[in-house]
Amino acid sequence: MGLLDGRRALIFGVANDHSIAWGIAKALHAEGATLGLSSLESLLDRRVRPLAAQLGVEFVEPCDVADDAQIARVFDRWRERYGDLDVLVHALAFANREDLDGAFVETSREGFHRALDVSAYSLTAITRGALPLLRPGASVITLTYLGAERAVPHYNVMGVAKAALEASVRYLAADLGPAGIRVNAISAGPVRTLAASGVSGFRDMYAHFREIAPLRRNMTLADVGGAAVWLASGLSAGVTGEVVYVDGGFSILGVGLGE
Repeated sequence: MGLLDGRRALIFGVANDHSIAWGIAKALHAEGATLGLSSLESLLDRRVRPLAAQLGVEFVEPCDVADDAQIARVFDRWRERYGDLDVLVHALAFANREDLDGAFVETSREGFHRALDVSAYSLTAITRGALPLLRPGASVITLTYLGAERAVPHYNVMGVAKAALEASVRYLAADLGPAGIRVNAISAGPVRTLAASGVSGFRDMYAHFREIAPLRRNMTLADVGGAAVWLASGLSAGVTGEVVYVDGGFSILGVGLGE
């Protein structure tokens, strides 16, 4: 018996086998959840469908979350195939590369709008789209990072977007709590993903992280996946509106205390 037997989960944002969304997909599947995956159409045939086949996932749909019509189509198709939804995972973020280089003060207006739309507003957009399908006890999970509350070199506009995302988690949790729907975020430490590679200096940060974090190791996809299983299951039934840190304790430190 798995913790998620009989539960249905739809994950937005699987990009490749190194993405955090894929780590979450594997963890939910291992605990018995029925999965669906959604990603950009340009990634589906080359990357997402082969991964879905590994887990026997039959529901794979394209979606640009900046387009409300595409979001509505994904949920219409989910309703036709599965009906209700128990777990919604938002693993989406984007910023123009030029806005992650140099100084934050140089962020373009267009780049700011794009980062906030895809990285923050999309949580509200897909949650609203899923609302008619979400059953009491359902769990909405998103991904954030410490750059939402502290200035991290080169994280720039993405930090602002993650701050908006975390605020959205609290407001959505307040809105949906009376219906028995929980909304939480996982704040992971640096994980080697394709998205992380777009942040200048990530390799150096990743290399030094394990020297500073209390657990003295880097975080893995399995670490984040385990936290997602907990948030998706009844074991966290009393938890909503929270940011759960999966960072080896890095976020508790005021000053790095290496050896």
